[in-house]
Amino acid sequence: MSGASGGTGGAGASGADGNPAKEVREEDSFDVEAVAAWLDRGPIAEVRQFPGGASNLTYLLRYDDGPDLILRRPPSGTKARGAHDMGREYTVQSALAPVFAPVPAMVGHCTDESVIGSEFYVMEKVDGAILRRDLPESTTPEQADALCRTFFDTVADLHSVDVSAVPALAALGKGEGYVARQVAGWTKRFADARTDDTGDWSDVTGWLDAEQPADVAQRLIHNDLRLDNLVLRGLDEGEPEVAAVLDWEMATVGDPLMDLGGALAYWVQADDDEMFRLTRRQPTNAPGMWTRAEVVERYCARAGLSVTPEQWRFYEVFGVFRLAVIIQQIWYRYANGQTTNPAFEHFGVMVGYLEQRCRQLLAGA
Repeated sequence: MSGASGGTGGAGASGADGNPAKEVREEDSFDVEAVAAWLDRGPIAEVRQFPGGASNLTYLLRYDDGPDLILRRPPSGTKARGAHDMGREYTVQSALAPVFAPVPAMVGHCTDESVIGSEFYVMEKVDGAILRRDLPESTTPEQADALCRTFFDTVADLHSVDVSAVPALAALGKGEGYVARQVAGWTKRFADARTDDTGDWSDVTGWLDAEQPADVAQRLIHNDLRLDNLVLRGLDEGEPEVAAVLDWEMATVGDPLMDLGGALAYWVQADDDEMFRLTRRQPTNAPGMWTRAEVVERYCARAGLSVTPEQWRFYEVFGVFRLAVIIQQIWYRYANGQTTNPAFEHFGVMVGYLEQRCRQLLAGA
């Protein structure tokens, strides 16, 4: 790693306390001196990498004098068109700051790929805790319930932002037809990322195409809502607060129920089958945590939306399909030698499981 006096990596896209960064992986290293010169804040004393997440790469930049910063950049290798958009992440968070408080403060966006070989942006580090697979042992069911309420109240608050009043956010929208564009777009992404072990998903994609509803609204949506994309404070006191929402690379203007469906594709509850429980990355199965059905009911009540269980099935199936495409895109990179990260070695198996899960949902299971 050029110019680094150390190098270690960490946890997702945050830099929050309690999620230690670790040594920078060789394939993810960059010219630290070049970044220091671009930032013009003096020498960077140490760089560490956050190991969580499977999309954009996130680093902690430590200074001897001055606050720590966070750098975000795309991964190496072939990337889906429109993915890993550093400019989008930077612009969305900059524009959101006056109207939606829990976003990190932006420092700068570098479009000159000659600096480190790709675009990148830098933001201030937000102190707090990021939840991973399990809640702290001391967490009570009441605290878990409060966490769910805070999370989905924050989601509803995000979805209530008046994008028409913020030109940079309004520019993200493409008008009505968001659901149709998503079905077509993710189906194409899946086809473009097929590997020799990819199954036949034509029944699933055909059903999604035939059953897609009209958009329920045009709202600002995050498109990657997970507990490990939140920086939290106050959980131990039973009064959790979202200090920051992270990872805005897929944010856009679209249907809020599609955003919720994408979030619940990751929401593994205690009574799910064994294979799905093995995929759990969030503490969503803990006592006091809401079920997916409870999330939908309470979110819709707060957001002023109405959806029946049969109507919800489309959003649930699409959310699982979309997750499978995301994992397949990463598996494609791994299978073709574009990344050697051992965390991805079983992603092909996971895509196969999600194929079965979609069919179970189609059958009404």
